[in-house]
Amino acid sequence: MQDTPTDPASENETGHATGSHSSGEPGRERSLLRFLTCGSVDDGKSTLIGRLLYDSQLVAEDQLASLQKDSKAHGTQAGELDLALLVDGLQAEREQGITIDVAYRYFSTLKRKFIVADTPGHEQYTRNMATGASTCDMAVILVDARKGIITQTKRHSCIVSLLGLKSVVLAVNKMDLVEYSEDRFNEIVADYIEFAEKLDIEEVNAIPISALTGENVTESSDKMGWFEGSSLLSFLEEFDVPDNKSHAPMRYPVQWVNRPDLNFRGFSGTLASGSLSVGDDIVVLPSGKESKIDRIVTYNGDIEKAVTGQSVTLTLTDEIDISRGDVIAPKCDRAETAQQIESALIWMGEEPLQIGRAYQLKASHQTVIATVSRLDHKIDVNTLDQVDAKQLSTNDVGVCELQLSRPIVFDPYAKNSEMGNFILIDRLSNTTVAAGLIKGADRRADNVHWQHTSVDKSARALAKGQKPCCLWFTGLSGSGKSTIANVLENKLHMAGQHTYLLDGDNVRHGLNRDLGFTDEDRTENIRRVAEAAKLMVDAGLIVMVSFISPFKADRRLARSLFNDDEFIEIYVDTPLEVCEERDVKGLYAKARRGEIKNFTGIDSAYEVPETAEIVLPGAEEPSEDLADEVVKILRREKII
Repeated sequence: MQDTPTDPASENETGHATGSHSSGEPGRERSLLRFLTCGSVDDGKSTLIGRLLYDSQLVAEDQLASLQKDSKAHGTQAGELDLALLVDGLQAEREQGITIDVAYRYFSTLKRKFIVADTPGHEQYTRNMATGASTCDMAVILVDARKGIITQTKRHSCIVSLLGLKSVVLAVNKMDLVEYSEDRFNEIVADYIEFAEKLDIEEVNAIPISALTGENVTESSDKMGWFEGSSLLSFLEEFDVPDNKSHAPMRYPVQWVNRPDLNFRGFSGTLASGSLSVGDDIVVLPSGKESKIDRIVTYNGDIEKAVTGQSVTLTLTDEIDISRGDVIAPKCDRAETAQQIESALIWMGEEPLQIGRAYQLKASHQTVIATVSRLDHKIDVNTLDQVDAKQLSTNDVGVCELQLSRPIVFDPYAKNSEMGNFILIDRLSNTTVAAGLIKGADRRADNVHWQHTSVDKSARALAKGQKPCCLWFTGLSGSGKSTIANVLENKLHMAGQHTYLLDGDNVRHGLNRDLGFTDEDRTENIRRVAEAAKLMVDAGLIVMVSFISPFKADRRLARSLFNDDEFIEIYVDTPLEVCEERDVKGLYAKARRGEIKNFTGIDSAYEVPETAEIVLPGAEEPSEDLADEVVKILRREKII
């Protein structure tokens, strides 16, 4: 979901002064552990990381001097060292007393190197926590010993589980404020274990600590002699890091087709998982073309084998058409390819997820248009129950079905996290609105096929002597679109054409009577009407759709259901003030008085079409003349 922080092995370790803990044993390669700290606001995450750095003697003298100064100006410890300020580096964070971004810190001990992600605790920054967790090997979930397990603890645990982290440290912090009570610690651990049993977390290690005083952080605490486990740092040093990527099947997403001259054609990228060697039998997906690896080229020359995380250029023994976003996999262990997927979503957008709305999906260098075709349920983070829902709001977690504009190559996230994650991007604002985990292809779609009948669309159209199409009228309420569509249908009917008019009000009497006028309901309203219009075009009809349809994304979705020459968008361009003057139904007046909410043009936006095939000046010419103009265009295009 984001780029992994660089391995500190190639840097001057943490960038801090090297103390007694920072030098490795001669000849021994220290392993790397990526972990995150998460929990609710003021549970002590930043203080804990500061304590780890300070007690490990990884704070340089100039940093210590700056920390002492900042502690007096911004600290919360009455002028004493506030170790949280070692992490909360932004001025805004210090003034508010909260962490608002993921702060990565590098440090090392004699036994191991660490990258720690300090993630925000406030609920509105849950998306930042999910981003940090996506690159980590395990999680340290902090709990305030006074408060115990709260909603944010459960939300973070749920996300950690979804992201495939199998091991969690439950760090019960601020034990000094409950007099280092063994009973209080055991009570919190029991509550958490009961909750975590419903999650896909295999190991929970509970450790009592006081980040402020340093008890049981880097050294075992005499004040908690009843605890027989190790200190937090000792546990992190000994933790067995899972090597999931190396053991996952080989996946090589192509980032760039490398053609420096006419004599060389290679495929550049980073090996996402597994390993590959010269001579391996491979398949290129989604095309399914097979070949062998001929060369593995690097900056320093050819190599015989590449491993996970290595950036190389491959050449193949056969000339195959390969593009950016294609995936090279072993011939005997192919990735999946599907156009309809089931996924878990962590919703990050400020606006709710809308069923039927089209988003941009990016996954492993593949970019497609994705439509949320069904929301199965959302997860109640307190009980982990599956709850029926029509939308996902900020920080909600849910399971949905996505319909893609073309097939993508993937592995289920549980099998290969590198090939099973994606993000959703709002196509208008270009903001990331969700992080997604692919559960698998939606095989329910495999059992549903379009049934081709003996009498098809071409035969129906031939019998009617016309070319079936959808004339999609859009414009503000009062723009005249329904009047023009009605006049047009009458003219076509008198000319012997076979037509049908789908009007917004009429459809809401039956098919869409259960929908309101929120943005979400408007989107579903358009989706259903577009599907109905598609069936009518298949029946050989010229179907006119007269709907405000205010959102570009919804109109694009409607267009995508038809062949290129079957959809004609007709924008009735009438100024708002003219529409209000007409106001046949009195709707604008009610909207101005606040009696109608979410009224297009007043308190709900209308997004003007940019590429409509026909634009009609609704305020300048009579409806009869405008309808005649459409008839001329239909004749010119040989539709009638």
